[in-house]
Amino acid sequence: MHHQIFVNLPVRDLPRSMAFFKAMGYSFNAQFTNELAAGLELGPQLYAMLLTEPFFKGFTGRPIADAREVTEVLTCLSCESRAEVDALVAKAVAAGGTAPRPPIDHGFMYSHGFEDPDGHIWELVHMDPAAADVMAPDET
Repeated sequence: MHHQIFVNLPVRDLPRSMAFFKAMGYSFNAQFTNELAAGLELGPQLYAMLLTEPFFKGFTGRPIADAREVTEVLTCLSCESRAEVDALVAKAVAAGGTAPRPPIDHGFMYSHGFEDPDGHIWELVHMDPAAADVMAPDET
């Protein structure tokens, strides 16, 4: 099994992106941060690497998707509560992001999301632990 995850996202203005996520209460791992990239800490051993577009291009021969025009990935983060979901969306909007849709309440699962300044979509979800147990496959 894997021990860490690094989701790599291209950004146009690294200082702006870092300021956005700092305003939301996130921090950056200095070991993975320089003028070309920033290691956004999402949780223990969970990182989003914000890479300047020229640096990002060095890892692929394919064109970089413009997240404002197309969706290549939906990054989903779990939250401890519905209140945490709503608070993070509010912080994102206050920091210059957008909330492109209203929250969705499925009863057992509550979700909402935001777009960062580069158009990357971040989904936030809280699932009722009791409902998650009901949804788990029967192991008998």
